[in-house]
Amino acid sequence: MSNLSQEKCAACRANSPRVTPYEIAKLTPQIPEWNLMEKNGIPQLERTYKLPDFKSAIAFTNRVSEIAETEGHHPAILTEWGKVTVTWWTHAIAGLHRNDFIMAAKTDAIAAEFIN
Repeated sequence: MSNLSQEKCAACRANSPRVTPYEIAKLTPQIPEWNLMEKNGIPQLERTYKLPDFKSAIAFTNRVSEIAETEGHHPAILTEWGKVTVTWWTHAIAGLHRNDFIMAAKTDAIAAEFIN
């Protein structure tokens, strides 16, 4: 099994393949805290992280935004006092791509630095 957090995102275009149900079943155990959901007909990955205060939530949000810029793949982020909700999906295909699972794993790795 690969370590998703060590992978790099591939460039996506409108004709890039969505992950198959088989791939979802293989990838989901690598990001067990994430919820697979559908919003406005678009499958997405979402997780809420609990943090000790607003300053930590902002610092975590900034770290996620840095890796998103580096990888060229950007989430929806809701930052509140003591929590941050991160949602990944691939806009170009209006669905899930392997990149979303990679970025969820990278987000978890960042969270490990903030949450004990």
